[in-house]
Amino acid sequence: MSEFKSGSNLEKVLKAGHFAFTGECGPPKGANLEHLKEKIHHLKGMVDAVNVTDNPTAVVRMSSWAASTVIIGEGMEPNFQMVCRDKNRLAMMSDILGAYTVGIRNILCLTGDHQSFGNHPEAKNVYDLDSMQLIALVKKMRDEGRFMNDEEIDCAPRLFIGAAENPFADPFEYRPYRLANKINAGADFIQTQCIYNMEKFREFMKRVVDMGLHEKCFILAGVSPLKSVGMARYMAKSVPGMDVPDSLIERLKGAGPGKAAEEGIRIVVEQIEEFKEMKGISGVHLMAIEWEHRVPEIAEKAKVLPRPVG
Repeated sequence: MSEFKSGSNLEKVLKAGHFAFTGECGPPKGANLEHLKEKIHHLKGMVDAVNVTDNPTAVVRMSSWAASTVIIGEGMEPNFQMVCRDKNRLAMMSDILGAYTVGIRNILCLTGDHQSFGNHPEAKNVYDLDSMQLIALVKKMRDEGRFMNDEEIDCAPRLFIGAAENPFADPFEYRPYRLANKINAGADFIQTQCIYNMEKFREFMKRVVDMGLHEKCFILAGVSPLKSVGMARYMAKSVPGMDVPDSLIERLKGAGPGKAAEEGIRIVVEQIEEFKEMKGISGVHLMAIEWEHRVPEIAEKAKVLPRPVG
C-alpha cells in the first residue's frame, strides 16, 4: 500500500486495519438543502465517509462538488464523485483543485452513465478522458504536483483516490485484470458495484487475491438492499452488468407479502458478516438508495458500530 497521507478519515481507517464502512447520498433534484441535510443526518456516526454521486444515471441533480461541501459543514467526510461524461480535462482539473481547497479529501473517479439513459438524452457527452485516465490525472496532480501538460501546481491536491469495479461485467475472466489496470493507474481504494451473486464474487476475489491485488489497494465490497421482488427482477433484467441470482429472488418471494424489504436487509447483513472474514476485503460500501433512514439499523445488525476514528 502507498505511504501517501491525505488527511482523509477513510484513508486513516483503512490504513489502521479497521474494517471500513462507507455510505452513499444522492444529491437532490433541486437546491433543497434541508432534504440533503436530512439524508446526511441518518448517516452521521454510522459510516466513515459518504459517497456523493455525480448526476447518476445521467439525471440532473445538485452537483457532487456543492453537495460535498454541505456534508463537510455537517461534520462528515464526503467521497466526491467525478464522472468523465460531463467535463473535459480543464473542468476536471479545475474542480479537483476547488474540491481540495474546500476540504474534500477523497475522490472517486468514474466513467459515468451515458446521457441516453437520463432525463436529457439530447445532451452532448464529453468523455475527453476515461476513468483510467482520470485516475492517472489525479495521481499526477497529487504526487508530481503537475497538471496534465506538466506545468507545476503551486499547491498539490492531496486526495485519496478511489475507483469503481464491476466484478460481474463480461468478459468475467478479464475483470481482475481491469482492476489491476486501475490500481496501476493510481487507485488507492476500490468500491465494487452492487454484489448479489456471492458465489461468483467469491471466485472473483480468489483471482484478485491470487494476483496479489489486495496488497496494493483497499477493496470495499458494494452492497445494496433489495426493497422488493419487483426491484430484484428489474435489477436482474434491466440493469447492465448486474447479476441477481434467481435463488435470491425466490428468497424474497418466500418472505411473504410485505416482508421482502426486511428480507432484503437480512441478506445485506449476512453479506457484510461474510465480507468481514473474506480475504482481500477491507470494508463495505453500502448503497442504501433513498433508504438512508435504514442505514443505522443495518449498521447495528451488521455489528460495525461504533465506527473507529482513524
